[in-house]
Amino acid sequence: MYKVKEMGLFTGLFGGNQSEKKEEKVLPWIPLNSLEQLPQIEKASKSKLQVIFKHSTTCGISRMVINMFKDQYGFTEADADLYYLDIHNHRQISNEVGYKFQVMHQSPQLLLIKNGVMVAHASHGAITEVSLEQFV
Repeated sequence: MYKVKEMGLFTGLFGGNQSEKKEEKVLPWIPLNSLEQLPQIEKASKSKLQVIFKHSTTCGISRMVINMFKDQYGFTEADADLYYLDIHNHRQISNEVGYKFQVMHQSPQLLLIKNGVMVAHASHGAITEVSLEQFV
């Protein structure tokens, strides 16, 4: 799915047309904002891949990686559930994800959960190298 995004003032000032529009890919994010969701994710992983993207809203690298991930992501809600975890607003949940799925915290970080266990994870630029297709 794509939505039209208006280009900003600086784009207009520095060589672009202010009325220029850019299509932005919109992913089917599910906000991960409750500890109660973790057992649900584990249970749902028995029938469908569960993907958790841990994102730092204050980190430029995290912002760059999430944009690259969005550009590459090609699945629907029928293929996988895609969770977004804002690590600053939900630090306790971020910590619990690490304990539950036995992975050291990093951000940005991608975790793939299948059959109740983490089957793959990556952080930083390596996120874009993960082949989600092999787990769907």
